[in-house]
Amino acid sequence: METGGGRFGVSETLGALNAALKKKPGPPASVWFKESSARNLRSRDFLAPQAALRPLFPGGQVPKDIIEDVISLKCPGVPPLQSCQQTPLGLTVQLQRPAAFQQVLNSIAEFTKPFQSAGGQSIILNCTPLWSWRSLDMLSLSNLRAILVTDHLAEVLRIQGLNVHLVPAVPDEGIQKFLHQLRVDWPSELETTFIPEDVLALKQVLSQCPYATVPGLEPGQTRLADDVIFKVHLKNFLAQQSLEGYDPNLDVCLVTEEKLRVLAQLRQMALRCAGTGPGGCCRVVHVVSCEGEFQQQQVDLLWRMLDLGAHTALQEELMVKGDRISLKTFLFLLCSLPLPFWSSTTDEKGSVPASEDLDAKKHLVCGPVKVANSPSPVGAPQYFQLRRCQMYEASVMKYGDLVQDNSWTEIISVLTSAAMRFEMLSTAHQSQIFLNLEDSSISTKGTKSGAFVMYNCARLATLFKTYQQAVEQGAYPAFPPASELNFSLLREEGEWLLLFNYILPFPETLSQAAQLPLSSKGIRITASTEAVCKFLIHLSMDFSSYYNRVHILGVSRDPPGKQPALPARQQQLLLSLSSCRLQCPTGHAPPWEANGTAVH
Repeated sequence: METGGGRFGVSETLGALNAALKKKPGPPASVWFKESSARNLRSRDFLAPQAALRPLFPGGQVPKDIIEDVISLKCPGVPPLQSCQQTPLGLTVQLQRPAAFQQVLNSIAEFTKPFQSAGGQSIILNCTPLWSWRSLDMLSLSNLRAILVTDHLAEVLRIQGLNVHLVPAVPDEGIQKFLHQLRVDWPSELETTFIPEDVLALKQVLSQCPYATVPGLEPGQTRLADDVIFKVHLKNFLAQQSLEGYDPNLDVCLVTEEKLRVLAQLRQMALRCAGTGPGGCCRVVHVVSCEGEFQQQQVDLLWRMLDLGAHTALQEELMVKGDRISLKTFLFLLCSLPLPFWSSTTDEKGSVPASEDLDAKKHLVCGPVKVANSPSPVGAPQYFQLRRCQMYEASVMKYGDLVQDNSWTEIISVLTSAAMRFEMLSTAHQSQIFLNLEDSSISTKGTKSGAFVMYNCARLATLFKTYQQAVEQGAYPAFPPASELNFSLLREEGEWLLLFNYILPFPETLSQAAQLPLSSKGIRITASTEAVCKFLIHLSMDFSSYYNRVHILGVSRDPPGKQPALPARQQQLLLSLSSCRLQCPTGHAPPWEANGTAVH
């Protein structure tokens, strides 16, 4: 087989192990899984349970020649194997841990670099609550959750190599200031030029749409609703197009100037992105709070209807007027078509297809946010101020007068943002969140809080700053090249736990967080927006446990000459720090590194 090499990966290893047990043609069965608990990792790294082996081998007993093939397995992305044994639990595999340490810790940059497989593709993230957000007081906690989910998705998608475009633009300075406090970098200007004539052209398309009518007064009405220009019968359109996943209660949509302005801007952005992306493809994901899902489905159907209407209108104009069609009308109708029409404009019956793949518009719905024991609704600004005050008080209890220093203003702000992000992002986006806003709910020590993760990141930064100062003072030797380190000295179980559970899976964690099932049926999709937060929480817990046992760089302990494992351990922690910083959901490196504040 091929010689192992390159960046080790958990999925590559599992795939190779499954293939080694393959007996029949076709894809191999998935029988192996990676161990993660400290207790199990003392004796094995991967396990194929006995129950999974029985369908493949009589009595679940794996032949010796296959076991030998597993031991000698050498494939790209697979670490060297130490042993493969048949046990009462099943088939177990343990890696050559010193070799794995050496390969990984000698190539820090390689193992902290995320996968980039998107190839410059473009995606639009439409944060729908921002379209109707006119003041801070109107921002609900559910809307805030949608904004933070959108911002988080944009970051992990960019890391994977996608061109991400955020809409709508937020020009209001007060709103921008609030988003900046949350470490949300949101555009203040449109990437495309909005042309009012586009709305007029959309009106022209709707005026010829069989599902749209000019509204008249209903019995008992004395006046029409403000700004209503069309009444669109969505139920008839849904039935004819056989679209799946929409609310069955969708019926009549009252189209206003505002709805058409939103659609015009979205369509302009989609056209721009499709023109710059590979293959002329641009996907759209509407991130919507559960309260606004019904209204967004109306807008989505209206968009689909206008796409089909523009195509039909172009055909009719060309058939009726021929070369007498105006250039302005021709260009607008032509540019209004979604890009997939160029590759397949009709099915075998000559009608426009309504396939989900044609427009690739999906809805990512965020569940509600409830506040426990609150007599009145809590808005996003009130939530931020409350958490900021609580974080300040918790920091005073931990660090005393140090918190009065001006440098702590930024630290408190980062901790507050991290705490809020973890509260909003550590739960699956489609699930409901219950917030406890009491003083006891926020802490610098709670192992599930954003502050706890940030303090551990700061602790790592402080460790290396302290070490560098000790080197300059002659208390410690200079850090040797990684190629000279003896990684066989890393025998503490916490060291293997950090490498095997966090450093190795690091790129795959980011990849998992960026996976969007855009080709799935229906309009709803889900994403693992909670994956990064959970990863960081568990990393921080295991690092804290390891550090409290080992106390690297403890001044009162053995001198460096009697700590042979010290340089290797430092290299291990440096990689953990890189992982922590790259995945930090505040979107910024912790400020401790910049201002020199020591956090222990």
